[in-house]
Amino acid sequence: MQDHPIILSEDDVRRVLRIEDLIPAMAEALRDLSAGAVLQPLRTVLPVSEHEGFLGVMPACGRALGAKLVTFYPQNKGIPTHHAMILLFRLETGEPLAVMDGRLITEMRTAAVSAVATKLLARVNTKVLTILGSGVQARSHLEALRLVREFTEVRVWSPHNADRFARELRLHAAASAEEAVRGADVIVVATSATTPVLRGEWLAPGAHINAVGATRPNWRELDDEVLRRATIYVESREAALKESGDMMAASKEPVEIGEVIAGKQAARTSADGITLFKSVGVAAEDVAAADLVYKKETERVSQ
Repeated sequence: MQDHPIILSEDDVRRVLRIEDLIPAMAEALRDLSAGAVLQPLRTVLPVSEHEGFLGVMPACGRALGAKLVTFYPQNKGIPTHHAMILLFRLETGEPLAVMDGRLITEMRTAAVSAVATKLLARVNTKVLTILGSGVQARSHLEALRLVREFTEVRVWSPHNADRFARELRLHAAASAEEAVRGADVIVVATSATTPVLRGEWLAPGAHINAVGATRPNWRELDDEVLRRATIYVESREAALKESGDMMAASKEPVEIGEVIAGKQAARTSADGITLFKSVGVAAEDVAAADLVYKKETERVSQ
C-alpha cells in the first residue's frame, strides 16, 4: 500500500502513455458507459467570463474512481487552450492514489476515441484523410487514425498555421476547407470554430466524420446538411444532447458508440452512407486513461 498519492507531470504521463494502448482502453470505457457500468454525471461548467474561459468538473466511477478538473481558455496565445489535472482514488477505500497532469491525457484520449469510432464506422478501403484544424488535436488525430486505417493522402486546412503544420508533417495544405473535404474518405473537424466550418454539400458518398470541437450548446462546427445526411454516433446521448450545439440542431436520435462496440447497434450499414462521430469528451474516458497511466507507472517503478 502506498502511503501518499503519486504526482505525475505531463512528461511523466508522456513517458508511459502510448496511443496504441489507449485506443482499446477507450473502447472498453465506452462499452462500459453505454452498458450502465459507469456512474458519470453531466460535466459542471463554470464560466470565467472576465477572462473568456471555462472551468469544467468531470467525475466518474466505473472500473476506476476519479475526477478531472479542466480549463478551456479559447483565446490563449502561446500556451495551450486546455489545461487539466486528474485525481485518481482507490475504488474500494476512497484513498487518493494519484494526481496527474491531464492536458496530454485530454489530447490523446480524444484522438483515441475518434480512432475507436473510425475503426468501426469508416469504410475499410479509405485513401484520403482530411483534417480541419492545425492544433494539438490535429496532430494527435493524425497519429491515432493512422493506426486504424491506411491513407495514401492527408490534407489539412486551417484558418491559421496550416502551411507550417503541413510542411512539418509532410501533408498537403489545402487552400480552403471545401478543397480539403471534397473527395475525402475520413474527415476530422478539430477547430475552435463556433459557427459551421464543414458543409454537407462537400461530402463524398461514404465519408466518415470525427467532429471534436464546438462543445458548448451555442457553438456549431457542422452545418444543417451534414447533420441531415449523417447517421450520428456519440459517446453519451445525455452529454451530447445537453452540451453540443450541433446535436441540439440535429433533431435526430444519436447512437452511442459503446452500443456499437458491444454489438447492440449497427455500425456502417451502407457503402455510400455518411457517418458522423460527434465527440464532446466525457469523464469516463479521462478516468480510464488516468487509471491506465497509473498502472503503467506503478509497473515501471516496481521493475
